Amino acid sequence: MIRYTLFALFCVLSLTLSARTLDAPERAEGEGPFERLILRGGIVIDGKGAPPFGPVDIIIEDNKIVSVRSVGAPGVKIKESSRPKAGPGDKVIDISGHYVLPGFVDMHGHIAGSVDGLPAEYPFKLWLGHGITTVREPGSFNGLDWTLKHQELSDDNLITAPRIVPYVGFNMDWDKEITTPKETRRWVRHVADKGAKGIKFFGLPRPMMEAALDEANKQGLGTMMHHAQLNVVGTNALDSARLGLTSMEHWYGLPEALFEDKVIQDYPLEYNYNNESHRFTEAGRLWQQAAKKGSDKWNTVRDELIELDFTLNPTLTIYEASRDVMRARNAPWHKEFTHPKLKAFFEPNRESHGSYFFDWTTQNEIDWKNNYRIWMSFLNDFKNNGGRVTTGSDTGYIYKIFGFGFIRELELLQEAGFHPLEVVQSATINGAEALGLDDKIGTIQAGKLADLVIVEENPIANFKVLYGTGHYRLGLDNKAEYVGGVKYTIKDGIVFDAKQLREDVKRLVEQAKQSD
Repeated sequence: MIRYTLFALFCVLSLTLSARTLDAPERAEGEGPFERLILRGGIVIDGKGAPPFGPVDIIIEDNKIVSVRSVGAPGVKIKESSRPKAGPGDKVIDISGHYVLPGFVDMHGHIAGSVDGLPAEYPFKLWLGHGITTVREPGSFNGLDWTLKHQELSDDNLITAPRIVPYVGFNMDWDKEITTPKETRRWVRHVADKGAKGIKFFGLPRPMMEAALDEANKQGLGTMMHHAQLNVVGTNALDSARLGLTSMEHWYGLPEALFEDKVIQDYPLEYNYNNESHRFTEAGRLWQQAAKKGSDKWNTVRDELIELDFTLNPTLTIYEASRDVMRARNAPWHKEFTHPKLKAFFEPNRESHGSYFFDWTTQNEIDWKNNYRIWMSFLNDFKNNGGRVTTGSDTGYIYKIFGFGFIRELELLQEAGFHPLEVVQSATINGAEALGLDDKIGTIQAGKLADLVIVEENPIANFKVLYGTGHYRLGLDNKAEYVGGVKYTIKDGIVFDAKQLREDVKRLVEQAKQSD
């Protein structure tokens, strides 16, 4: 297994990569798209911020929603006169009392790129099995050609996979290290011509950063950035936004934009960035060095980012082990859903990115809990003042696995102060807007693609019912039971049995365990 520190990852991105992830097999799952599909009796959460409403019948033709029609009121007989009539060739699914949401958008979904030999089928089915129908692939660590190939296969629905929006890591798919603004522009034009939809940066010398963002915007490419500490002093999040960056990942670069009494974070003198324990220990103390909520500095930075139409994609879920490592390590889904290759990758290791729990202490967790408190406060304040916050999981690292990590992101945004309906906005229409796909996906309305999530329980009341393992509760008969889990995921009008997809993953995992 290849293990990467972030420093080594920078080096890898400067080369043309060969795929380490096994190709997805030909699609054998899902029914449709149908000439006409009618979903009867659901309760809609439309993604636009409206409260749930239903019962409704949803009419889909091929892969587009053509009508969302109210057919009565809760608790009384359906108004048959309001229902669309089903023809002899129509497919009808009764979803009475079920909740229907737009397909989820994961804005930070690596296709298993840091672990050798992991099958693409594994993340793809876990994503779809949790209602995720669109994934922004940040970095294309398997190589741009591999990612573009799977994007095309997914677009044609020849594989069982979410819609893939391929971004590419800076300097990837190029035969030499880029060192000048002129070369930077050439490379941006090259990846745009190949079909990349955006670029992921970790940081560059300022002249190259300016050239890259300017050329990306000219080429119509999206841009995202993990403001790595190796470069953040020269270009923090606000600097990048002013240069034209469209979204930032995680939170690095944002506290630095909020510094009032320093320029460089307060590193211990023995700090070494390649020591993952050093890196994440000090990252957990960074927000406490920023300006306080409500200060002039806080408000000025917040307002300018909003004015620049900047997107925050926080990936709260991926750092959660830092504030409670036992919770993350012992999550109930690991037993049946965590692939053994990932399990090995997660274990503490000085050479493996994100496996920094060499001697993780109570104080480390307290620092990170305080970090989250301030970070979440900024996110909620940013949202309340009109800023766009999206949902991304960055799973495949730090004890987080595909699908499950995304649902946890929804819970963490609610913890940050978002109303559950605001969380759904972040998970649907906000991501669609950030990707420039809001004319196609992100809400449930006539004219949009038929990307839908259907679940028997009410996710607004409890996001836990979206987990693939279900929600554990006590029934009226005084017996404990598991309820929930996404029932159907519809992508491009194709109806997937989400439970069956999750069962497929369990078999993949068991087979991998047997072959070890």
